[in-house]
Order: sequence, then structure tokens, then C-alpha cells
Amino acid sequence: MRGLVFLLLVASASAKVFSKCQWAKVLKSSGMDGYGGYSLANWVCLTYHESRYNTRATNRNSNGSTDYGIFQINSHYWCDNGESAVANGCSIKCSALLSDDVSVAIRCAKIIGARQGITAWRAWTRRCENQDLSSYVSGCGV
Repeated sequence: MRGLVFLLLVASASAKVFSKCQWAKVLKSSGMDGYGGYSLANWVCLTYHESRYNTRATNRNSNGSTDYGIFQINSHYWCDNGESAVANGCSIKCSALLSDDVSVAIRCAKIIGARQGITAWRAWTRRCENQDLSSYVSGCGV
């Protein structure tokens, strides 16, 4: 048990946590501004409320699935964690979503966005939808 706690502490200590503007620039350069008809501010807001821009964020859900990475992508439908994958819609291992190289996470988010739209993320519908999101990109030069 102590070994597991130590590994979790090491993993969280080495996580890349973007600043708002760093993340906004990454998303913009990855084609997320306007993706699915949603502004860059929507994607920045979504990821703030899902993970606080933390590449190694995880959340275990009551149905046994786990959400992974900066977008909190669910193992039940979108990635394979060896436990709860039903669909693996992004055709990836969930561990790939915990990398500081966010290209895999962004590619998967685009697949989710294309299939279900931004409303697939509850954080967006609860915290970002119909809100003034200008603060999520203000001062970032994007």
C-alpha cells in the first residue's frame, strides 16, 4: 500500500499543469479555436473545470470507469484502461492521455467533439455553457 501511495505522489508531482495562457496557445495551435463550432474560450473553460489544466488528472467514477488527463476522457467509451472499456472510441490506451505531450489527448477530444459535441463534457454544460467566457483567454494574446 505504501508503494502505491508513493507512486501516486510521484506521478502527481511530475504532472504538467499548464497556465491558462500556455494552454490556450496549445489549443489554438492545435486547431481547437472554432472546432465543432465552439470558440477557444469554450475549450479552455472546459479543461479548466475538468482538470485545472493538469495532464495527469484522474477521477474514478461510480460506474467503475475512470476519467483521464487534461480533458478527463472516460475509459468506458473512449480509451482502454484494461478494466472498463466498452467502445475505445479513440483507439488508445488511457495511459496515453496522461502524457505531458497533449497531442493524443487533443486528437481524442476532437473525436469526441465530432461524434458527440462539446456537451459530452458535463463540466462544460454545468460551468461554461451560456456563460461569459472571455476571462478564459483574456491577456493571452490568442
